[in-house]
Amino acid sequence: FQVVEGQAAVHRCKGAVDIKGEDYPMYPAVVNDEELHHHVEDVGRRLLGPDKVKPGEKIMAGEDFAFYQQLAPGVMFGIGIRNEEAGSIHPAHNSHFFVDEDVIPIGAALHTAIAELYLSEASTLNGGDLQSH
Repeated sequence: FQVVEGQAAVHRCKGAVDIKGEDYPMYPAVVNDEELHHHVEDVGRRLLGPDKVKPGEKIMAGEDFAFYQQLAPGVMFGIGIRNEEAGSIHPAHNSHFFVDEDVIPIGAALHTAIAELYLSEASTLNGGDLQSH
């Protein structure tokens, strides 16, 4: 509370902290569906090469995606965009964040392949009935 009030005072304004009680839903954890996780790894290795797929660091952060995962299995993954030559070296929520746009087509191809192969395999396993998968 003191930090918020102190920072606000520096800018000649007032700040307050209002911690929501039981009425406010807490963020659930993002937990990747194991089957989808393996599918993403497999497709990534096939498309990009086995040396290009690496486990991400576990982090403690609030993420809206967790609410979707309460309704349907899901998997959250990142696409590495670090490129020192292009200046893409800072994380997403950094004021110096810069996207190496050469990565965008690779990310789009990966997402497309993940969806296409998932649907193709689900269709094959279920005799064309995608809803039962």
